[in-house]
Amino acid sequence: MRLRILPLLLAAGLFACAAPPEESVKPGINDSFLNPELDVDSYVKRFEVESREIYVERKALADTVGLEPGMAVADIGAGTGLFEPQFAALVGEAGVVYAVDLSPGMIDHLNERKAAEGWANVEVVQCEPDDVKLPRGSVDRVFICDTYHHFEFPRTTMATIRRAMRPDAELIIVDFERIPGVSREWLLSHVRCGKETVIEELESFGFELIEEIDVPGLRENYVLRLRRR
Repeated sequence: MRLRILPLLLAAGLFACAAPPEESVKPGINDSFLNPELDVDSYVKRFEVESREIYVERKALADTVGLEPGMAVADIGAGTGLFEPQFAALVGEAGVVYAVDLSPGMIDHLNERKAAEGWANVEVVQCEPDDVKLPRGSVDRVFICDTYHHFEFPRTTMATIRRAMRPDAELIIVDFERIPGVSREWLLSHVRCGKETVIEELESFGFELIEEIDVPGLRENYVLRLRRR
């Protein structure tokens, strides 16, 4: 009798084996950010400088997200808070900005900036390596800037992002072009995969590419807009 019931349970989806844990695609990629003695000021000087195209084009990039007053946006890998002033202004008092980061040092820095600059509509969230720690169905937009290549567990992490997205939510990904023979040697060694592979991965995780956005001024980065499939 039990042998007859088992196939029926499997067919009904009532009995299933859990998927094996995802293995890290790049072990140690975030070790420096997890260091309790992280020198955040040194990253402010590296990230918020005119020689970094993401910093120079920060307003144009914020505009690509398509934010409106009252919306909720998640900035995954918020780091030093480069985009929080723009996002906070765009969603207004009725909206919310989730500034999400893995690094305890960056979390402390974001909380200090929130208090000092009066970011009343910004919520600072410390995530896990495989979980962004956002409520289900909580966001209208997700912004991931130069951070996807830092995801050790992209499939699992993106599953938590997809869960946090509302049905009509959109995902904006900004990351480095990785083109052998063209990209800088540092990018080739630091960034694990190029744009085509990123798109393939995201499509396999349940996302659909809407468009690639042209942002004048970007030379080393691309911008993708996606939605839940």
